[in-house]
Amino acid sequence: HNRLHIKGGRVVNADCSVDADVYIENGLIVKVIGIFLFFVRICVCLVGKNLDVPGGTRVVDASGKLVMPGGIDTHTHMQLPFMGTFAVDDFYVGTKAAIAGGTTMIIDFVLDQKGVSLIEAYDKWRGWADPKVCCDYSFHIAVTWWSPQVKSEMAELAKNRGINSFKMFMAYKDVFMLDDSELYEVYKNCRELGALAMMHAENGHVIQHEQERMLNLGITGPEGHALCRPEDVEAEATGRAIMIANRLNCPMYIVHVMSKSSADPIAASLGTDGTNYWHKCWRHAAGHVMGPPLRPDPTTPGYLMDLLANGDLECTGTDNCTFNASQKALGKDNFAKIPNGVNGVEDRMSVIWEKGVASGKMDENRFVAVTSTNAAKVFNIYPQKGVIAPGSDADIIIWDAEATRTISAKTHHQAVDFNIFEGLVCHGVNSCTISRGKVVYEAEDNKFTVSGGDGKFVPR
Repeated sequence: HNRLHIKGGRVVNADCSVDADVYIENGLIVKVIGIFLFFVRICVCLVGKNLDVPGGTRVVDASGKLVMPGGIDTHTHMQLPFMGTFAVDDFYVGTKAAIAGGTTMIIDFVLDQKGVSLIEAYDKWRGWADPKVCCDYSFHIAVTWWSPQVKSEMAELAKNRGINSFKMFMAYKDVFMLDDSELYEVYKNCRELGALAMMHAENGHVIQHEQERMLNLGITGPEGHALCRPEDVEAEATGRAIMIANRLNCPMYIVHVMSKSSADPIAASLGTDGTNYWHKCWRHAAGHVMGPPLRPDPTTPGYLMDLLANGDLECTGTDNCTFNASQKALGKDNFAKIPNGVNGVEDRMSVIWEKGVASGKMDENRFVAVTSTNAAKVFNIYPQKGVIAPGSDADIIIWDAEATRTISAKTHHQAVDFNIFEGLVCHGVNSCTISRGKVVYEAEDNKFTVSGGDGKFVPR
Protein backbone atom coordinates (compact mmCIF):
# COMPACT_ATOMS: atom_id res chain seq x y z
CA HIS A 1 0.00 0.00 0.00
CA ASN A 2 1.15 3.51 -0.82
CA ARG A 3 0.20 5.40 2.36
CA LEU A 4 0.68 9.03 3.36
CA HIS A 5 -0.37 10.99 6.45
CA ILE A 6 -0.37 14.80 6.16
CA LYS A 7 -0.23 16.03 9.73
CA GLY A 8 -0.77 19.32 11.52
CA GLY A 9 -1.91 21.52 8.66
CA ARG A 10 -4.98 23.58 7.87
CA VAL A 11 -7.06 21.98 5.11
CA VAL A 12 -8.37 24.63 2.72
CA ASN A 13 -11.14 23.89 0.22
CA ALA A 14 -13.11 26.36 -1.88
CA ASP A 15 -15.97 26.38 0.64
CA CYS A 16 -14.27 26.07 4.04
CA SER A 17 -11.02 25.78 5.99
CA VAL A 18 -10.43 23.48 8.96
CA ASP A 19 -7.51 22.24 11.06
CA ALA A 20 -7.27 18.60 10.04
CA ASP A 21 -4.99 15.73 9.11
CA VAL A 22 -5.30 13.91 5.80
CA TYR A 23 -4.72 10.19 5.29
CA ILE A 24 -4.05 8.94 1.77
CA GLU A 25 -3.93 5.39 0.50
CA ASN A 26 -3.24 4.19 -3.04
CA GLY A 27 -3.53 7.66 -4.53
CA LEU A 28 -6.92 8.57 -3.03
CA ILE A 29 -8.15 10.39 0.09
CA VAL A 30 -9.89 7.75 2.53
CA LYS A 31 -12.63 8.55 5.07
CA VAL A 32 -13.50 11.75 6.86
CA ILE A 33 -14.15 12.61 10.47
CA GLY A 34 -15.64 15.51 12.41
CA ILE A 35 -16.29 18.67 10.47
CA PHE A 36 -16.07 16.83 7.14
CA LEU A 37 -18.94 14.42 7.88
CA PHE A 38 -21.07 15.93 5.12
CA PHE A 39 -18.73 14.37 2.55
CA VAL A 40 -20.31 10.93 2.57
CA ARG A 41 -18.36 9.01 0.02
CA ILE A 42 -16.76 5.64 0.70
CA CYS A 43 -13.25 5.43 -0.65
CA VAL A 44 -9.68 5.91 0.31
CA CYS A 45 -8.91 9.18 2.21
CA LEU A 46 -9.23 10.14 5.84
CA VAL A 47 -9.46 13.76 6.90
CA GLY A 48 -9.71 14.66 10.57
CA LYS A 49 -7.73 15.24 13.77
CA ASN A 50 -5.71 12.55 15.56
CA LEU A 51 -6.19 10.01 12.83
CA ASP A 52 -5.53 6.38 13.58
CA VAL A 53 -3.34 5.34 10.66
CA PRO A 54 -1.60 2.02 9.85
CA GLY A 55 2.01 1.49 10.85
CA GLY A 56 4.64 2.21 8.23
CA THR A 57 2.71 5.20 6.88
CA ARG A 58 4.91 8.09 5.74
CA VAL A 59 4.16 11.27 7.70
CA VAL A 60 4.38 14.69 6.05
CA ASP A 61 4.54 17.55 8.57
CA ALA A 62 2.33 20.45 7.49
CA SER A 63 2.43 22.34 10.80
CA GLY A 64 1.76 26.03 10.30
CA LYS A 65 0.98 25.55 6.62
CA LEU A 66 -2.08 25.28 4.39
CA VAL A 67 -3.07 21.96 2.80
CA MET A 68 -4.85 22.69 -0.47
CA PRO A 69 -6.03 20.92 -3.63
CA GLY A 70 -3.32 20.97 -6.29
CA GLY A 71 -3.71 23.64 -8.92
CA ILE A 72 -5.35 22.95 -12.29
CA ASP A 73 -3.94 25.03 -15.15
CA THR A 74 -6.75 25.16 -17.69
CA HIS A 75 -4.69 26.37 -20.64
CA THR A 76 -1.20 25.26 -21.65
CA HIS A 77 0.65 24.58 -24.90
CA MET A 78 3.52 22.16 -24.25
CA GLN A 79 5.86 21.47 -27.21
CA LEU A 80 3.35 23.20 -29.49
CA PRO A 81 4.37 23.35 -33.16
CA PHE A 82 3.83 27.02 -33.97
CA MET A 83 5.12 29.48 -36.56
CA GLY A 84 7.77 27.08 -37.84
CA THR A 85 9.21 26.04 -34.47
CA PHE A 86 8.24 24.16 -31.28
CA ALA A 87 7.53 25.56 -27.81
CA VAL A 88 10.61 24.77 -25.67
CA ASP A 89 8.70 23.48 -22.64
CA ASP A 90 7.82 19.93 -23.67
CA PHE A 91 5.41 17.71 -21.76
CA TYR A 92 8.18 16.56 -19.40
CA VAL A 93 9.82 19.89 -18.55
CA GLY A 94 6.52 21.77 -18.52
CA THR A 95 4.70 19.41 -16.16
CA LYS A 96 7.76 19.10 -13.90
CA ALA A 97 7.83 22.90 -13.59
CA ALA A 98 4.08 22.88 -12.93
CA ILE A 99 4.60 20.47 -10.02
CA ALA A 100 7.24 22.75 -8.50
CA GLY A 101 4.82 25.66 -8.56
CA GLY A 102 1.92 23.75 -7.01
CA THR A 103 -0.02 22.71 -10.11
CA THR A 104 -0.91 19.01 -10.29
CA MET A 105 -2.92 18.95 -13.52
CA ILE A 106 -2.77 20.76 -16.85
CA ILE A 107 -5.30 20.85 -19.66
CA ASP A 108 -3.34 21.23 -22.88
CA PHE A 109 -4.51 21.73 -26.47
CA VAL A 110 -4.51 19.49 -29.49
CA LEU A 111 -3.99 22.18 -32.12
CA ASP A 112 -3.32 21.13 -35.71
CA GLN A 113 -3.66 22.70 -39.14
CA LYS A 114 -6.83 23.07 -41.18
CA GLY A 115 -7.72 19.85 -43.00
CA VAL A 116 -6.06 17.51 -40.48
CA SER A 117 -8.23 14.80 -38.91
CA LEU A 118 -9.11 15.65 -35.30
CA ILE A 119 -8.70 11.97 -34.33
CA GLU A 120 -5.24 11.76 -35.93
CA ALA A 121 -4.21 14.98 -34.20
CA TYR A 122 -5.49 13.68 -30.85
CA ASP A 123 -3.53 10.44 -31.28
CA LYS A 124 -0.38 12.38 -32.21
CA TRP A 125 -0.58 14.62 -29.11
CA ARG A 126 -1.32 11.65 -26.84
CA GLY A 127 1.81 10.01 -28.27
CA TRP A 128 3.85 13.07 -27.36
CA ALA A 129 2.37 13.50 -23.87
CA ASP A 130 1.80 10.03 -22.38
CA PRO A 131 5.48 9.02 -22.03
CA LYS A 132 6.54 12.44 -20.70
CA VAL A 133 3.96 13.88 -18.31
CA CYS A 134 4.94 14.19 -14.63
CA CYS A 135 1.41 15.07 -13.49
CA ASP A 136 -2.11 14.28 -14.66
CA TYR A 137 -3.34 16.02 -17.78
CA SER A 138 -6.18 16.28 -20.24
CA PHE A 139 -6.81 17.92 -23.61
CA HIS A 140 -9.05 20.48 -25.23
CA ILE A 141 -9.35 19.93 -29.00
CA ALA A 142 -9.03 22.87 -31.38
CA VAL A 143 -11.49 22.91 -34.28
CA THR A 144 -9.79 24.86 -37.08
CA TRP A 145 -11.99 23.75 -39.97
CA TRP A 146 -15.53 22.49 -40.49
CA SER A 147 -16.92 19.56 -42.48
CA PRO A 148 -19.12 16.49 -41.97
CA GLN A 149 -15.91 14.63 -41.03
CA VAL A 150 -15.13 17.15 -38.29
CA LYS A 151 -18.68 16.87 -36.97
CA SER A 152 -18.46 13.07 -36.66
CA GLU A 153 -14.94 13.21 -35.20
CA MET A 154 -16.10 15.65 -32.51
CA ALA A 155 -18.77 13.11 -31.55
CA GLU A 156 -16.20 10.30 -31.39
CA LEU A 157 -13.88 12.41 -29.22
CA ALA A 158 -16.68 13.44 -26.87
CA LYS A 159 -18.25 9.99 -26.51
CA ASN A 160 -15.24 7.67 -26.58
CA ARG A 161 -12.00 9.63 -26.09
CA GLY A 162 -12.70 11.60 -22.91
CA ILE A 163 -12.89 15.09 -24.47
CA ASN A 164 -15.59 17.56 -23.43
CA SER A 165 -14.23 20.92 -24.64
CA PHE A 166 -13.51 22.24 -28.12
CA LYS A 167 -11.70 25.48 -28.92
CA MET A 168 -12.32 27.79 -31.85
CA PHE A 169 -10.33 30.78 -33.10
CA MET A 170 -11.68 34.07 -34.38
CA ALA A 171 -8.07 35.11 -35.09
CA TYR A 172 -5.03 33.74 -37.01
CA LYS A 173 -6.64 34.15 -40.43
CA ASP A 174 -5.87 31.39 -42.96
CA VAL A 175 -4.25 29.31 -40.19
CA PHE A 176 -6.74 28.55 -37.39
CA MET A 177 -9.58 31.03 -37.92
CA LEU A 178 -13.20 30.01 -38.52
CA ASP A 179 -15.76 32.38 -40.04
CA ASP A 180 -19.02 33.14 -38.24
CA SER A 181 -21.06 30.53 -40.14
CA GLU A 182 -18.51 27.84 -39.25
CA LEU A 183 -18.48 29.02 -35.63
CA TYR A 184 -22.26 28.71 -35.60
CA GLU A 185 -22.06 25.09 -36.77
CA VAL A 186 -19.36 24.17 -34.24
CA TYR A 187 -21.31 25.81 -31.40
CA LYS A 188 -24.43 23.91 -32.47
CA ASN A 189 -22.50 20.64 -32.50
CA CYS A 190 -20.99 21.36 -29.07
CA ARG A 191 -24.46 21.95 -27.67
CA GLU A 192 -25.77 18.70 -29.14
CA LEU A 193 -22.80 16.76 -27.73
CA GLY A 194 -23.03 18.42 -24.31
CA ALA A 195 -19.48 19.73 -24.78
CA LEU A 196 -18.11 23.12 -23.79
CA ALA A 197 -17.29 25.61 -26.55
CA MET A 198 -14.10 27.64 -25.97
CA MET A 199 -13.21 30.78 -27.87
CA HIS A 200 -10.09 32.77 -28.72
CA ALA A 201 -11.83 36.09 -29.29
CA GLU A 202 -10.04 38.61 -31.54
CA ASN A 203 -11.11 39.92 -34.95
CA GLY A 204 -8.75 38.09 -37.32
CA HIS A 205 -9.70 40.08 -40.44
CA VAL A 206 -8.94 43.43 -38.79
CA ILE A 207 -5.69 42.11 -37.30
CA GLN A 208 -4.45 40.99 -40.71
CA HIS A 209 -5.21 44.37 -42.32
CA GLU A 210 -3.65 46.22 -39.38
CA GLN A 211 -0.50 44.06 -39.58
CA GLU A 212 -0.10 44.97 -43.24
CA ARG A 213 -0.67 48.66 -42.46
CA MET A 214 1.94 48.68 -39.66
CA LEU A 215 4.54 46.93 -41.83
CA ASN A 216 3.86 49.39 -44.69
CA LEU A 217 4.47 52.22 -42.23
CA GLY A 218 7.86 50.70 -41.41
CA ILE A 219 6.84 49.47 -37.95
CA THR A 220 8.52 46.05 -37.77
CA GLY A 221 9.37 45.69 -34.04
CA PRO A 222 7.38 43.98 -31.27
CA GLU A 223 5.43 47.19 -30.61
CA GLY A 224 3.60 46.55 -33.89
CA HIS A 225 2.05 43.41 -32.40
CA ALA A 226 0.07 45.36 -29.80
CA LEU A 227 -0.68 48.24 -32.17
CA CYS A 228 -2.51 45.95 -34.59
CA ARG A 229 -4.47 44.19 -31.82
CA PRO A 230 -6.07 47.03 -29.81
CA GLU A 231 -8.59 46.34 -27.06
CA ASP A 232 -11.62 46.87 -29.27
CA VAL A 233 -10.42 44.08 -31.61
CA GLU A 234 -10.70 41.74 -28.62
CA ALA A 235 -13.90 43.32 -27.26
CA GLU A 236 -15.77 43.18 -30.60
CA ALA A 237 -14.98 39.49 -31.08
CA THR A 238 -15.92 38.73 -27.46
CA GLY A 239 -19.33 40.35 -27.93
CA ARG A 240 -19.86 38.50 -31.23
CA ALA A 241 -18.88 35.16 -29.67
CA ILE A 242 -21.32 35.70 -26.80
CA MET A 243 -24.10 36.66 -29.22
CA ILE A 244 -23.68 33.49 -31.30
CA ALA A 245 -23.50 31.32 -28.16
CA ASN A 246 -26.66 32.93 -26.80
CA ARG A 247 -28.56 32.37 -30.04
CA LEU A 248 -27.84 28.65 -29.69
CA ASN A 249 -28.00 28.53 -25.88
CA CYS A 250 -24.54 26.95 -25.94
CA PRO A 251 -22.29 27.21 -22.85
CA MET A 252 -19.08 29.03 -23.74
CA TYR A 253 -15.73 29.69 -22.11
CA ILE A 254 -13.71 32.67 -23.34
CA VAL A 255 -9.97 32.02 -23.10
CA HIS A 256 -7.36 34.61 -22.07
CA VAL A 257 -9.41 37.68 -21.17
CA MET A 258 -6.81 40.45 -21.40
CA SER A 259 -8.72 43.75 -21.30
CA LYS A 260 -11.41 45.65 -19.41
CA SER A 261 -13.50 46.10 -22.53
CA SER A 262 -13.49 42.35 -23.13
CA ALA A 263 -14.10 41.42 -19.48
CA ASP A 264 -17.10 43.71 -19.00
CA PRO A 265 -19.45 42.08 -21.54
CA ILE A 266 -18.57 38.66 -20.12
CA ALA A 267 -19.40 39.86 -16.60
CA ALA A 268 -22.66 41.32 -17.90
CA SER A 269 -23.66 38.15 -19.74
CA LEU A 270 -23.09 35.99 -16.67
CA GLY A 271 -26.31 37.50 -15.34
CA THR A 272 -28.35 36.47 -18.38
CA ASP A 273 -29.62 33.16 -19.71
CA GLY A 274 -26.41 32.60 -21.65
CA THR A 275 -23.66 30.66 -19.94
CA ASN A 276 -20.17 32.10 -20.39
CA TYR A 277 -17.24 30.70 -18.48
CA TRP A 278 -14.00 32.50 -18.39
CA HIS A 279 -10.44 32.14 -18.14
CA LYS A 280 -7.83 34.69 -17.26
CA CYS A 281 -4.25 34.38 -18.35
CA TRP A 282 -2.45 35.98 -15.45
CA ARG A 283 0.67 37.71 -16.54
CA HIS A 284 1.77 41.10 -15.58
CA ALA A 285 4.76 42.29 -17.51
CA ALA A 286 4.93 44.41 -20.57
CA GLY A 287 6.29 44.16 -24.05
CA HIS A 288 5.96 40.46 -24.72
CA VAL A 289 4.27 39.07 -27.74
CA MET A 290 1.21 37.03 -26.98
CA GLY A 291 -2.30 37.18 -28.31
CA PRO A 292 -4.28 38.99 -27.13
CA PRO A 293 -1.40 41.27 -26.07
CA LEU A 294 -0.70 42.68 -22.63
CA ARG A 295 -2.54 45.97 -22.29
CA PRO A 296 -0.73 49.31 -21.77
CA ASP A 297 -3.31 50.56 -19.23
CA PRO A 298 -1.51 49.98 -15.89
CA THR A 299 -4.82 49.48 -14.06
CA THR A 300 -5.89 46.50 -16.21
CA PRO A 301 -4.19 43.69 -14.18
CA GLY A 302 -5.67 45.02 -10.93
CA TYR A 303 -9.09 45.36 -12.52
CA LEU A 304 -9.01 41.78 -13.81
CA MET A 305 -7.83 40.55 -10.39
CA ASP A 306 -10.79 42.36 -8.81
CA LEU A 307 -13.13 40.51 -11.19
CA LEU A 308 -11.41 37.23 -10.31
CA ALA A 309 -11.81 37.94 -6.60
CA ASN A 310 -15.49 38.88 -6.73
CA GLY A 311 -16.68 36.02 -8.92
CA ASP A 312 -16.94 37.72 -12.32
CA LEU A 313 -13.90 35.77 -13.51
CA GLU A 314 -13.81 32.11 -12.49
CA CYS A 315 -10.66 30.28 -13.60
CA THR A 316 -6.98 30.93 -14.14
CA GLY A 317 -4.92 29.44 -16.93
CA THR A 318 -1.51 30.56 -18.09
CA ASP A 319 -1.52 29.91 -21.86
CA ASN A 320 2.05 28.75 -21.12
CA CYS A 321 3.64 28.61 -24.58
CA THR A 322 7.35 29.34 -24.39
CA PHE A 323 9.95 30.27 -26.98
CA ASN A 324 13.62 31.13 -26.40
CA ALA A 325 15.37 34.27 -27.65
CA SER A 326 16.64 32.55 -30.79
CA GLN A 327 13.07 31.49 -31.65
CA LYS A 328 11.60 34.92 -30.91
CA ALA A 329 14.30 36.28 -33.26
CA LEU A 330 12.51 34.63 -36.18
CA GLY A 331 10.53 37.87 -36.19
CA LYS A 332 13.43 40.29 -35.76
CA ASP A 333 12.54 42.03 -39.03
CA ASN A 334 8.77 41.47 -38.89
CA PHE A 335 6.73 41.41 -35.67
CA ALA A 336 4.09 39.22 -37.38
CA LYS A 337 6.66 36.38 -37.43
CA ILE A 338 7.51 36.48 -33.71
CA PRO A 339 6.22 33.21 -32.15
CA ASN A 340 3.42 34.19 -29.77
CA GLY A 341 3.67 33.00 -26.20
CA VAL A 342 5.09 33.45 -22.70
CA ASN A 343 5.68 31.41 -19.53
CA GLY A 344 3.44 30.99 -16.49
CA VAL A 345 2.78 27.34 -15.64
CA GLU A 346 5.27 27.33 -12.75
CA ASP A 347 4.53 30.78 -11.34
CA ARG A 348 0.74 30.99 -11.66
CA MET A 349 -0.09 29.92 -8.09
CA SER A 350 2.40 32.27 -6.41
CA VAL A 351 1.47 35.23 -8.62
CA ILE A 352 -2.25 34.81 -7.90
CA TRP A 353 -1.56 34.45 -4.17
CA GLU A 354 0.62 37.58 -4.22
CA LYS A 355 -1.75 39.71 -6.31
CA GLY A 356 -4.97 38.24 -4.89
CA VAL A 357 -4.54 36.98 -1.33
CA ALA A 358 -1.49 38.88 -0.06
CA SER A 359 -2.98 42.09 -1.47
CA GLY A 360 -6.22 41.48 0.47
CA LYS A 361 -8.49 41.08 -2.57
CA MET A 362 -9.44 37.44 -1.95
CA ASP A 363 -9.30 34.90 0.87
CA GLU A 364 -7.65 31.47 0.87
CA ASN A 365 -10.91 29.73 -0.10
CA ARG A 366 -11.44 31.93 -3.16
CA PHE A 367 -7.81 31.22 -4.09
CA VAL A 368 -8.55 27.48 -4.11
CA ALA A 369 -11.69 28.14 -6.16
CA VAL A 370 -9.96 30.13 -8.89
CA THR A 371 -6.81 27.98 -9.09
CA SER A 372 -8.40 24.53 -8.83
CA THR A 373 -12.03 23.89 -7.86
CA ASN A 374 -13.80 26.02 -10.48
CA ALA A 375 -11.67 24.53 -13.24
CA ALA A 376 -12.53 21.02 -12.04
CA LYS A 377 -16.23 21.88 -12.10
CA VAL A 378 -16.23 23.65 -15.48
CA PHE A 379 -14.22 20.89 -17.17
CA ASN A 380 -16.08 17.95 -15.62
CA ILE A 381 -13.44 16.48 -13.31
CA TYR A 382 -15.00 17.47 -9.96
CA PRO A 383 -14.92 15.95 -7.34
CA GLN A 384 -12.18 13.68 -8.70
CA LYS A 385 -10.00 16.81 -8.70
CA GLY A 386 -10.27 20.24 -7.10
CA VAL A 387 -11.21 19.26 -3.54
CA ILE A 388 -9.74 17.51 -0.49
CA ALA A 389 -12.49 15.01 0.31
CA PRO A 390 -12.92 11.25 0.66
CA GLY A 391 -12.64 9.51 -2.67
CA SER A 392 -10.99 12.42 -4.43
CA ASP A 393 -7.60 12.02 -6.08
CA ALA A 394 -4.76 12.82 -3.69
CA ASP A 395 -3.43 15.77 -5.69
CA ILE A 396 -2.48 18.06 -2.83
CA ILE A 397 -0.07 20.91 -2.13
CA ILE A 398 1.31 22.16 1.16
CA TRP A 399 1.44 25.93 0.94
CA ASP A 400 3.61 28.22 3.07
CA ALA A 401 1.72 31.51 3.20
CA GLU A 402 4.51 33.17 5.22
CA ALA A 403 7.38 32.32 2.88
CA THR A 404 8.49 34.54 0.01
CA ARG A 405 10.34 33.89 -3.21
CA THR A 406 11.63 36.06 -6.01
CA ILE A 407 10.74 34.84 -9.48
CA SER A 408 13.64 34.60 -11.93
CA ALA A 409 14.55 32.80 -15.14
CA LYS A 410 17.84 31.90 -13.42
CA THR A 411 16.08 29.72 -10.85
CA HIS A 412 12.84 28.54 -12.47
CA HIS A 413 12.44 24.95 -13.67
CA GLN A 414 11.17 25.76 -17.16
CA ALA A 415 13.27 25.36 -20.29
CA VAL A 416 12.65 28.91 -21.51
CA ASP A 417 15.45 31.48 -21.10
CA PHE A 418 13.16 34.32 -20.03
CA ASN A 419 10.48 34.99 -17.39
CA ILE A 420 7.85 37.71 -17.76
CA PHE A 421 7.51 37.89 -13.96
CA GLU A 422 11.29 38.45 -13.50
CA GLY A 423 12.03 40.09 -10.14
CA LEU A 424 8.50 39.81 -8.75
CA VAL A 425 8.60 39.02 -5.03
CA CYS A 426 5.76 36.65 -4.14
CA HIS A 427 4.39 35.98 -0.68
CA GLY A 428 3.06 32.43 -0.66
CA VAL A 429 5.24 29.54 -1.78
CA ASN A 430 4.52 25.89 -2.51
CA SER A 431 6.58 23.78 -0.11
CA CYS A 432 5.48 20.27 -1.12
CA THR A 433 3.51 18.70 -3.97
CA ILE A 434 1.66 15.39 -3.77
CA SER A 435 0.47 13.90 -7.06
CA ARG A 436 -1.59 10.71 -7.21
CA GLY A 437 -0.86 10.13 -3.51
CA LYS A 438 2.92 10.35 -3.86
CA VAL A 439 5.27 13.14 -2.74
CA VAL A 440 6.74 14.37 -6.01
CA TYR A 441 8.34 17.69 -5.02
CA GLU A 442 9.86 19.12 -1.84
CA ALA A 443 10.91 22.76 -2.04
CA GLU A 444 13.27 22.70 0.94
CA ASP A 445 15.97 20.90 -1.03
CA ASN A 446 14.42 21.42 -4.49
CA LYS A 447 13.91 17.65 -4.67
CA PHE A 448 11.82 15.97 -7.36
CA THR A 449 10.71 12.34 -7.02
CA VAL A 450 8.96 11.92 -10.33
CA SER A 451 9.54 10.49 -13.79
CA GLY A 452 8.10 11.16 -17.20
CA GLY A 453 4.97 9.06 -17.66
CA ASP A 454 3.99 9.14 -13.97
CA GLY A 455 1.07 11.40 -14.87
CA LYS A 456 -2.01 9.99 -16.55
CA PHE A 457 -4.55 11.20 -19.09
CA VAL A 458 -7.81 12.15 -17.33
CA PRO A 459 -10.90 11.55 -19.49
CA ARG A 460 -13.63 14.11 -19.00
